[in-house]
Amino acid sequence: MAKKTIDDIDVAGKRVLVRVDFNVPLDGDANITDDNRIRAALPTLWHLLEKGASLVLMSHLGRPKGTVSSGLSLGPVATELHGHLGTSVLLAPDCIGEETEELARDLKAGNVLLLENLRFHKGEEANDSAFARQLAQLGNGIYVNDAFGAAHRAHASTEGITHHCEHNVAGYLMSKELQYLQEALAEPAQPFVAILGGAKVSDKIEVIGNLLDKIDTLLIGGGMAYTFLKAQGHEIGKSLLEEESVPVAADLLQKAGSKLVLPTDCLVTQRIAAGAETRVVPVTDIPADWEGVDIGPQTRQRYTAAVSEAGTVVWNGPLGVFEIDDFAAGTIAVAQALEQATWESGVVSIIGGGDTAAAVAKAGAQKRMTHISTGGGASLECLGGRVLPGVEALD
Repeated sequence: MAKKTIDDIDVAGKRVLVRVDFNVPLDGDANITDDNRIRAALPTLWHLLEKGASLVLMSHLGRPKGTVSSGLSLGPVATELHGHLGTSVLLAPDCIGEETEELARDLKAGNVLLLENLRFHKGEEANDSAFARQLAQLGNGIYVNDAFGAAHRAHASTEGITHHCEHNVAGYLMSKELQYLQEALAEPAQPFVAILGGAKVSDKIEVIGNLLDKIDTLLIGGGMAYTFLKAQGHEIGKSLLEEESVPVAADLLQKAGSKLVLPTDCLVTQRIAAGAETRVVPVTDIPADWEGVDIGPQTRQRYTAAVSEAGTVVWNGPLGVFEIDDFAAGTIAVAQALEQATWESGVVSIIGGGDTAAAVAKAGAQKRMTHISTGGGASLECLGGRVLPGVEALD
């Protein structure tokens, strides 16, 4: 269902509440190590400011579980955002309360107020109505959700607040995410190839079930591949195994038939560490005391050929332990092949999940992908066919 966006409302002279996803990684000195999520929100914020609004921005950071944690303050985000916006960003001492309400009331057109971490209050994750009402009172009845990464949670700032605002619309980032993860998948350019990796089959069961009737090819990699190989009766040594998912994997193999493609060779090691000894072996010949950590060269060639010939590719989950350079060759090769196919052949490439985005960035392939999702869990649930509470609540 189509949702209204910021293009459908008049914001001139209004205090607009904007739910953003500024849940960015911080190092030990509270420096932001990746500002992608901040930069992704800028088109929405620039538009609202240009149209004469003042902004009250809301976000969570980390998992403080309803208690104040100085290490999870949004202070570093306010500083970073100031540099990007080119206008001052005031950090509120809290996300609710009299002082914050006064700061909001004093905003003039073009001013930006960033609320302190929403999850310092238990009412956020509990979707407490009274807490949601307090948030809503900081604006003039206009709520914009641009936090796709949090849209799969029915929290006070993503779902509850919409019951207390007159207008509830999507920002540009939210609209873009939905366009690719819902609309583009409804009528994908053919052939439609999905790549699923990561550790657990259980995390992807719903996605596989939802995609099977839509895709032409499903390429499996990462740790989850070994559970499928076990379901085929292969010995997998010390490779990652989700024992309880073996029957599920066997069922999916039967349902998918030739659509589901597994590695035929893999890189194995006795120790997951840089510089460890490695071997390339057929998946039917993994030594008992070794474990698989990447797809092998034969599989790499088959997977890169599949993405090069595709019309649409959806990728969620790396194909190996890409964080260690020695085990990253398979993931990097597929990422680079997909980037080339996107650039040269117009393949629609949709990257979902934080680890996958990080792997694509490591391969230097992020700039030419059609779309890289900012929401790991949200993108998975979209691919699984679920309705996201934060999206459903919009006008």
